[in-house]
Amino acid sequence: MSLAKVAIVGRPNVGKSSIMNWLAKKRISVVDPMAGVTRDRVTYLLHAGDRYFELIDTGGIGIVDVDDLSEEIDHQIDIGLNEADILLFVVEGSAGITALDQEVARRLRRIDKPKILVVNKCDSPKLDREIAEFHSLIDADTPIVTTSVKGNRNQDDLIDAILEELPPPEPDEHEFGEDQTADPELKLAIVGRRNVGKSTFINQLAETERMIVSEIAGTTRDSVDIRFELDDKAFIAIDTPGVRKRKSLANSVEWYGLARAKRSIRRASVVFMFFDATQPISRVDKQLVREITEEHKPCIFVVNKWDLVQDKSTDDWIEYILKTFSDKRHVPVAFITAKTGRNIKKLINLAQSVFKQARTRIPTGELNRVVRAAVAKWAPPNRQNRNPRVKFAVQVGVEPPTIVLKVNDAKLFDPSWKRYFAGYLREALPFPEVPLKIYYRSKDDEKPGGKRDDDEQEWLMSDAELDAAVAAEDELADEEFEDDSVD
Repeated sequence: MSLAKVAIVGRPNVGKSSIMNWLAKKRISVVDPMAGVTRDRVTYLLHAGDRYFELIDTGGIGIVDVDDLSEEIDHQIDIGLNEADILLFVVEGSAGITALDQEVARRLRRIDKPKILVVNKCDSPKLDREIAEFHSLIDADTPIVTTSVKGNRNQDDLIDAILEELPPPEPDEHEFGEDQTADPELKLAIVGRRNVGKSTFINQLAETERMIVSEIAGTTRDSVDIRFELDDKAFIAIDTPGVRKRKSLANSVEWYGLARAKRSIRRASVVFMFFDATQPISRVDKQLVREITEEHKPCIFVVNKWDLVQDKSTDDWIEYILKTFSDKRHVPVAFITAKTGRNIKKLINLAQSVFKQARTRIPTGELNRVVRAAVAKWAPPNRQNRNPRVKFAVQVGVEPPTIVLKVNDAKLFDPSWKRYFAGYLREALPFPEVPLKIYYRSKDDEKPGGKRDDDEQEWLMSDAELDAAVAAEDELADEEFEDDSVD
C-alpha cells in the first residue's frame, strides 16, 4: 500500500520549504532567500493525530532556473501534483496576490483534488484580517489557514485542516506507517564530486524517477533521504549534493549543500564514495575521503560509469586508487554502471557485509590472544633505551571497532609498529574492511576524568572507565602479557 500524500505547491520563495521543516519539526529542505533552491521533490513521512501521511516539498512553479533546468523542475512538480491526495497552495500574505500566484491558481484549478490555501508569512495577527483578496484564487469551499513559520503561528490549525481533508485511512495504514518509520537496515550516504552519477544511482535504487538527473553539474542541492527495500529489508539512501572546490562555491546554497554532505557522512552506516571511471581522481575526491576518514565511517569506493571505460581494467583502477589513497588499502572497491543498474545489488550486499564488520565485538580473551600473537611476530622496537610493553587489550566500542591497549608508556610505540599492528588486527579479526580506532593508554598519560592528550590527539580513558569496559565483556582480561624486562 501507499500512504496519503500532501504536496506543498506555490510560486518560488513563499516559504514552502520552511513549512515542510516546520511541520516535520526538523530541517528537511534547504531554506534560502534565493528563489528556486528546491529542485527535486523532498518528502517526509509525518505522524499527526492517528494518521500517517507523506509531505512532499516541490520546486517553485514558474521558476526560471539559472542552470536551465526549469523543464526538469516542472516535471518533478507534475509528479508531485499527480501523486498527491491533497494540495497545500502556499501564498505570501505580506506580499498580496502576484501574477505568478494567479498562474499557479489556474494550473491547480484543473486538478480535481482537495486543496488548502495556506497564507504564509502572516507574522502578525493583523494580517489575518487582510486575506480576503486571496479568496479569488480558490473555490468557495476551499479551507484557508493563515500561518507564520517565523512566529510559529497556527501550526495546529494547519495540521487539523490536513487531517480533515485526508482520504479515509486504509485498514493497515498504522501498521504500514510504523514500518516506514522503523529504523532501516542501513543508512547509505552517496557522496562524490559533481556529476559522478549519484542521482542516477538513487533512481535505480528507488526504481522511479525520484531525482532530477542532468548533465549539468550540481543539479542536486540538498541531501535527500530515499527509502527503498531489497530482499525484504529496508534501507535509506542519502543523496548528497555534489561537492566542488571551496573557492568555486558560488553561493550560500552550495555552502549549505557542502555542510549537508558532511552531515550525511556523519549519520550514515556506510558511505559510498563515488568516482567517475572516465575522470581522474580530483582534489575534491581527496577532500571527501578525508571527511570520511575523520568520521571513521565504513566506506566503499564505487567506480561508476564503468560501461564507458575501454582502455583500463578493474585491476588498473584498483591500483590507481591504492596509489592515491595509500592508507585506505582496507577499503573495498566496487565497479558499477548506475545507468543500467549493473552490479548495484552486489554493492548493497557488500555494504551489509562491511556494516556487519563495523558492529563486530571481540571477546576480551580472544582479542588478547591475537594481540599476543602480533607482538610475538614483531615486538615493538625499543625507544629511548626502554622496552615498550603491552599489558592487555580490550574492545570498548563498535562502529567503528574501538580497541584500547593498556601499555607501560604510550610514547614508546612508533608509528610504523602501530601501522603493522592495525594491519595484523584486520587480518586476524573479522573486520578486515572497516576503519579501526586503536588507543594506547599508559598510566603516565592518564588525566582525571579522561582528558584529551594534545600530543597524541587520542581519548585517554581513566582506569575506572577501562575496568568497567573490561567487566562488561563475557571474558575478562585475565591473560596479561608477561614481560620480565625492566623499563
